[in-house]
Amino acid sequence: MLGSKVILFTLIALLSAVIASPFILMILSSFKTMAEIQAPVFKILPQSFSFNNYLEAMQQGNWARYFANSLSITVITVSLGLMTMSLAGYAFARMNFKGRDVLFFFSLLGLMIPEQVILVPVFLKIKEFPLFGGNDIWGVGGIGFLNSYLGLIIPQIAHPFGVFLFRQFFMQFPKALDEAAKIDGSSRLRTFLMIYIPACLPVFATVALLKSISSWNQYTWPLVITNADNMRTVQLALSIFKTEYAVQWNYILPATTLIALPVLLLFFFLQKYYVQGIVTSGVKG
Repeated sequence: MLGSKVILFTLIALLSAVIASPFILMILSSFKTMAEIQAPVFKILPQSFSFNNYLEAMQQGNWARYFANSLSITVITVSLGLMTMSLAGYAFARMNFKGRDVLFFFSLLGLMIPEQVILVPVFLKIKEFPLFGGNDIWGVGGIGFLNSYLGLIIPQIAHPFGVFLFRQFFMQFPKALDEAAKIDGSSRLRTFLMIYIPACLPVFATVALLKSISSWNQYTWPLVITNADNMRTVQLALSIFKTEYAVQWNYILPATTLIALPVLLLFFFLQKYYVQGIVTSGVKG
């Protein structure tokens, strides 16, 4: 028994080292000079640890604005996403209505469709949104939600995987819980707010973590609908270190390290709830 635990621990440690090695190399290389990075002989450790790369990288471009854009978009997207996905999951799990299973089936189809397939249709809908960005009531004449926070946020609010996780979690509760709440005179909304939400913190933390990572790392959609510097997110801002002829690795690496730091910290604090939410959401289907 002890030998099997040692073998398992060793395998987990080796796998963790393989997974973590790119991040460790990125962090160590972020302290290197350009000459060290381009040296023919690769060395893991830099000759000297200096934060000059970080200071110089943050001086190129308006990084305070870029981080503020990504942070505000992520916070709003996650907040609205948790509200809409939890309500949808609750309805699919705890309410009986005509066409419920059909609607849930169609919502799961979103998991099978790559983002690139619907990129153009969603772009056209955002551009032709009526009465916004100079558009008339028919969605003609302006730019709609292009180059706007609403355009960056609206398409990312809900995701079928989040709805699925919430539904699976809500289905674990016995029907007697709803019946008892109804006898006490509680409405559906009050039952959801006062009973289910406090009992569902693990799945809320799980969906919040997944949604935060997805929104923070979003690259394709902001690239498509924005072209103004003041609307750049941190992922798009990395392009300022790349020209047609060269890549400033001594600036990209520290900038990437700073961009990855919020996500790593968020995962560190929510990992317990994340594991619990994933496990319990798959218990009953």
